Amino acid sequence: MIEVHTHTVFSDGTLLPAALARRARVLDYQAIAFTDHADWTNYAWLLEQQAQSLTHLGLFSGLDLIVGLELTHVPPPLIREMVESARNAGAQLVLAHGQSLNDCVETGTNLAAIEAGVDILAHPGLITAEEVSLAGERDVLLEISCRAGHCLANGHVLGMARQYGARVVLGSDVHVAADLPSRGQRRLIALGAGMSEEEFIQAETAAQKLIHKARGRK
Repeated sequence: MIEVHTHTVFSDGTLLPAALARRARVLDYQAIAFTDHADWTNYAWLLEQQAQSLTHLGLFSGLDLIVGLELTHVPPPLIREMVESARNAGAQLVLAHGQSLNDCVETGTNLAAIEAGVDILAHPGLITAEEVSLAGERDVLLEISCRAGHCLANGHVLGMARQYGARVVLGSDVHVAADLPSRGQRRLIALGAGMSEEEFIQAETAAQKLIHKARGRK
């Protein structure tokens, strides 16, 4: 199993990276990405903290640990610059906090994030046909969210992805220990969103490929 969307005490999560990694290992995950909330005020600091933690933790965790960010409430005109800055500063994985029905994200964020080439557009809400088509062309993964509230548009996101040829990935948006699902729970969340068994496997495979790509950015 792969988890691509988590938060630690470095933003609004409750777990240290070591505690989150240990829980993931117990649940038989193979890789986990730390993707704390970021904008231009804290992205460099976050990446430095993650890198320091993972330098030592990575030797003993039994997991592939990925340094990442979730760009959050960044004004759409600044997203492209933020993505480039994050990658130049060492981010192996870049998510954007999409236009969730459970938040007040600025209109235009979904499109700007896709155009900027983020790896994953998290909980994109009522994403449009134009945006989904572009995500397919740019190979931006659309998140099927495991988190309460953000999951409200999962059915819409999945249906649009099917219709317009974008790939999806499961993201747990972990903030507390209980947010990290077991293998069985991940499957049930996927099926509850309307995925077939084949689509669930494809989503998990998409996460594996993304982590492989992220590792190459070290």
